[in-house]
Amino acid sequence: MTNDKLWQGRFSSPMNQTLETFSESLSFDWQLYSDDIAQSLAHCEMLVKQGIISEDTGHEITRALREIKEELDSGALKLDPKWEDIHMAIEARLIEKVGASGGALHTARSRNDQVATDLRLYVRRGIGEIRGLLKDLMAAFIDQARRHIDLILPGLTHLQHAQAVRFSHHLMAYVEMFHRDDERLRDALKRVNVCPLGSGALSGTTFPIDREFVARKLGFDDVTRNSMDAVSDRDFVVEVLAAFSLIMVHLSRFAEDMIIWNSLYARLIELPDALTTGSSMMPQKKNPDGAELTRGKAGRVFGHLIALLTVLKGLPMTYNRDLQEDKEPLFDAINTVGGCLRMMTLLIKGMKPLGERMEEATRLGYLQATDVADYLVRKGVPFRSAHEVAGKVVSYAIKNGKELSDLEIEELKRFNASFEEDVFKVLIVERGVDQRRGTGMTGREAVLSHIAYAEANYLKEYKEV
Repeated sequence: MTNDKLWQGRFSSPMNQTLETFSESLSFDWQLYSDDIAQSLAHCEMLVKQGIISEDTGHEITRALREIKEELDSGALKLDPKWEDIHMAIEARLIEKVGASGGALHTARSRNDQVATDLRLYVRRGIGEIRGLLKDLMAAFIDQARRHIDLILPGLTHLQHAQAVRFSHHLMAYVEMFHRDDERLRDALKRVNVCPLGSGALSGTTFPIDREFVARKLGFDDVTRNSMDAVSDRDFVVEVLAAFSLIMVHLSRFAEDMIIWNSLYARLIELPDALTTGSSMMPQKKNPDGAELTRGKAGRVFGHLIALLTVLKGLPMTYNRDLQEDKEPLFDAINTVGGCLRMMTLLIKGMKPLGERMEEATRLGYLQATDVADYLVRKGVPFRSAHEVAGKVVSYAIKNGKELSDLEIEELKRFNASFEEDVFKVLIVERGVDQRRGTGMTGREAVLSHIAYAEANYLKEYKEV
């Protein structure tokens, strides 16, 4: 490698090749090139406006930057490792194109505030991409919930049959989770969308720059208020990685539900052939690999969050090269979360609920036990006593190999005289589900109301965009 670095003036010997290879970031931070060029165009326009560089120099630099963008977009420009990072690569190519006057672009700017600005622009784009994918995912859940509003399945606690719920109610629980994820990213954007350019290396610049002008040109809401904090702050990356980690928690939880539902033990859904895989040895297998990989990739994103927190925890002010370690975790997290959201959206759209099997499952596990207790309460029995009676009825049914709906009224009256013929209405699963009519409950009208609310509010911004 050559050692003609743009910063080498102070040095009397070339950079050691091992250090050069060890410290380069061009192999991954090339992904910032569009952000770096957008930033440089705004910075150049400001330098001209402020009279810091001439209009002719500004026009020359602007034209060359746009050409470089085209070269990078098309792949015509091959990035040389000697350039260390994408920022130096673009500047070196600029100087190749326009000569020494290209170096004027770096007036009143350090790589420290340049990198920090590029990263904020990249994170802003990443948030927009992930939020769009979250909306697609929520729309897929909502569509399945509406189309299968009348399906009922056992709701579980401790992986044990607990109470019957609508399948749509279960799906809409995840809509709530992903809506919170969307809100977290929207809130994080407030702290991402602040412009650090003009902070220099750490203390600002002596040139009469207009920071607010550059911020407006780049679509930032404000400028940072402390130059030392601005170049060393990566809190916004941590915050976004934390939000991504929660997205992965929620994706992984639904992946687990889907894997269980798809198993032969449960057989509550069927996944399409195109979204499953087979076995190299067992010809009968149909594996939910998309869901399993999503579940596994959650740990990968969690690791990126922990990695960056560990990098940051002991850094002195201000910029330290350790901060170069912020990019690979961030880039990979955006790609991983985006890929998992796309995969899970396809799986949700493609899954086929098996209604008959769901109905069979609701006939097992004594799901109406709580409804029996509530029935006795309405007959005047205190809840704790009613709970005990219902438990004894369940125990009796288990010993006699019966479900609650199989019991005769005489059998029930042995446990409490308050039982009457109308108890059998309570033992109808669908009726018990629809008795839960309040906001947020599993009754039919309550779930339809939730679906309508989510369509009107959670997807509104997405539709407007």
